[in-house]
Amino acid sequence: MTNGRDERKERLAQALRDNLRRRKAQSRESRSEETPQRPEDARG
Repeated sequence: MTNGRDERKERLAQALRDNLRRRKAQSRESRSEETPQRPEDARG
């Protein structure tokens, strides 16, 4: 019985990691569309 719980916890943890990666990628995408990128040397 604990083996099934462990497997479920592992699946949920993996799903959370995948979801976080997907949300971060979407955030980076929308951020790059909103603001024009400036050259690296323009930062102060």
